[in-house]
Amino acid sequence: MQLISTTEDLAAACARLAAHPYVAVDTEFLRETTFWPKLCVAQLAGPDTAVVVDALAPGLDMGPFLDLMRNEAVVKVFHSGRQDIEIVFNLGGFVPHPVFDTQVAAMVCGFGDSISYDQLVGRICGHHIDKSSRFTDWTRRPLTPKQYDYALSDVTHLRDVYHHLKKRLEEQDRAHWVSEEMEVLTSTETYDLKPENAWERLKLRIRKPIELAILKELAAWREREARSRDVPRSRVLKDEAIFEIAADQPRDAAALSNLRSLSKGFERSRAGEEILACVKRALEIPKADLPPVPKGRPMPDGAGAAVDLMKVLLKLVCEKNGVASKVVATVDELDAIAADDAADVPVMKGWRRELFGERALELKHGRLALSFDGRKVVAVECDPVERKGGRKV
Repeated sequence: MQLISTTEDLAAACARLAAHPYVAVDTEFLRETTFWPKLCVAQLAGPDTAVVVDALAPGLDMGPFLDLMRNEAVVKVFHSGRQDIEIVFNLGGFVPHPVFDTQVAAMVCGFGDSISYDQLVGRICGHHIDKSSRFTDWTRRPLTPKQYDYALSDVTHLRDVYHHLKKRLEEQDRAHWVSEEMEVLTSTETYDLKPENAWERLKLRIRKPIELAILKELAAWREREARSRDVPRSRVLKDEAIFEIAADQPRDAAALSNLRSLSKGFERSRAGEEILACVKRALEIPKADLPPVPKGRPMPDGAGAAVDLMKVLLKLVCEKNGVASKVVATVDELDAIAADDAADVPVMKGWRRELFGERALELKHGRLALSFDGRKVVAVECDPVERKGGRKV
């Protein structure tokens, strides 16, 4: 166990870790006042090495850490690793690969939906994690012994959790299920978000194409501004202001000053001028070229009832197979299946289709029924002609 604050020590530790088939990884960071997460501490553990890296130490070069993350011969083990991977992407411009996420693996192994790390450690390792240091200020130096112990325990327990889940997946022949999930987690597109696509992060509350055009311009501008200033998006412009501007379509500073979501004097700022320019660009788009407002999938009559039945079937299938329902299908995906047999959604592909998707279609078309046997709900195959009776499945 070691606290690392020099590049030389980091390089030596990463060289030791690179000699093993996996490394457990966790990070402590802050982003409350910044756009980009600020890495404060990185924790690494292999079979015989566990270190805490002071990423804020003067003169420390994180290059050896990034080289380890690039190493294709070493599996990088995270728990709910998207934010940790985002940090690596921001520091090095690449996504680590291969990756194993213990939260995803735990769902596949039947530990419930989105199980927390401390719960998983408790159930697998029998240890209680002291969470009191989780929200401490990781930028303050020196690190306290309590912070150090907390940071180190994150990866030493993660190492044990990884071994347990990996063995369980192999025994259940489900390792390929997790591999499919890791393709999304390790996709560059997951982290390289384009400003022109920033509007997709917003929960749309608009009705007209011109409003969507303005919203797109504003969201892209806010994204570029937040990145360049390294501040949270809400510090530049709140979501509520974006929607109000899109609806009111102000053409001058006086109109902008009337908006309730903007502070007094905002219309005289540089940001106010640039927002008006965004609105102007959108208003100049020919009507025929305005973006269509996304509409919900049209649902056929009775689709709501079909979705309700599918929810019950999903619960039955997941309980029988010991897998979390969240990792198999979402409600939106069930809606899609109810509307279209050939819906292009994850549950109709790969292992999910084999486990549940095909049965959902059978239920939809009357080849499978749900019945109560006096103790619980069961799925029953229906006679293809009579559509009645049948046998339990």
